[in-house]
Amino acid sequence: MNDKSVKNTILIVDDQPDNLNILLALLRRQNFKVLVAQNGEECLQITQHASPDLILLDVMMPPGISGFEVCQRLKAQKNTLDIPVIFMTALSDTVDKIKGFESGAADYITKPFQYDELLARVNAHLSIIKLQQELKVQNQLLKDEISRSQKQEDARHKINQLLQQHTRKLEDNSGDGLKNCQAELKKSNAALETVTRAITQDLKSPLKRIITLSTLVEKSYSLKKDISTKTLQQLGEAGQEAFNIVDNLLLLIGIEKQEKVESALVEMSDIVTLVVEQRLAYLIKQYQAKVKLATIWPSVPGVRSWLEAIWISYISNALKYAGSLPNLELGATPVPHDKVRFWIRDNDQGLTKIEIDKLLTPPHLPQVQAKEKGSDLSPLQHLLDKMGGEAGVDKSTKGSLFYFTLPAY
Repeated sequence: MNDKSVKNTILIVDDQPDNLNILLALLRRQNFKVLVAQNGEECLQITQHASPDLILLDVMMPPGISGFEVCQRLKAQKNTLDIPVIFMTALSDTVDKIKGFESGAADYITKPFQYDELLARVNAHLSIIKLQQELKVQNQLLKDEISRSQKQEDARHKINQLLQQHTRKLEDNSGDGLKNCQAELKKSNAALETVTRAITQDLKSPLKRIITLSTLVEKSYSLKKDISTKTLQQLGEAGQEAFNIVDNLLLLIGIEKQEKVESALVEMSDIVTLVVEQRLAYLIKQYQAKVKLATIWPSVPGVRSWLEAIWISYISNALKYAGSLPNLELGATPVPHDKVRFWIRDNDQGLTKIEIDKLLTPPHLPQVQAKEKGSDLSPLQHLLDKMGGEAGVDKSTKGSLFYFTLPAY
């Protein structure tokens, strides 16, 4: 067995060698790393140096301290407070079970063991711990992003104040200078409006889902109910959606500041695979979509993070607006005069000329929300302009073909 196959570390505390041997063999067959203690004192000593993910604790261990006391002492220490404890007991009295929960236990299992039940409870509590850890990370990321966004808004507010002061000074001196200042002020206000709208609208939906699902998980855990795989999956999907929105938001904020683009040769096949199999895997599954990728992808000069954002925008909006059971095809085609066209074809009813004109009309500032039909390509054009490319749509009677071009290597 190598380290990559080990799942989690479990500490077994039991004074009966037969029970220890049986549990040791059972858990190791499930690829768990197992630690063993024969009394409460050994358990407390081991947890000072090791950090097990879960503890299976016998209640009755004469003549030493009882399992109830061991659990209370574990829950009183900061480094062991969050380790779930499952009592192993032959006691069936309700009072004893309540005493176990009051001492801080997460669950209990009655001897003699039903091994399938024991493994099910172990895996359920390990899943809960993993979910709680992921929620902590996700919540911290969201707090950091809100803090960064607030600082960005404060900075733009100060810029607006400076521009207003400068505008007043130029009112009596130069009409052209006044117009320039007004244009800069309008641009700054538009940027602030875009960022604010993205935070208050785009982020609001996934954050609300995360809060709702987190509450459901918390209630299920407090009532000792099993948490469905669907709930955990939905929570992960909401977190990934929020993460993608934050990524795109930070990207849009940074575009205006970047005057010079440092292009590098990128493998487009790696980017497309990453977006389809990881970044948008939850969305593809949600829409029950079929995605066909070309077998050959060229390498082109560009900015990897920008190209990821472009593919995420193209694919996610194709999934949302291609109708039921989307059928998407992605590929690349060489274009004369040293360019490459990257494209995605969907199976919707196609776009009218008016709709195409709306998609390709660039606004003053990149927008982050979708149009009524398909995505607004103007922010993508903003990125592509800096990389020497362009975005476009081809009308088709059997779906729409969205594309962007880049210079060939």
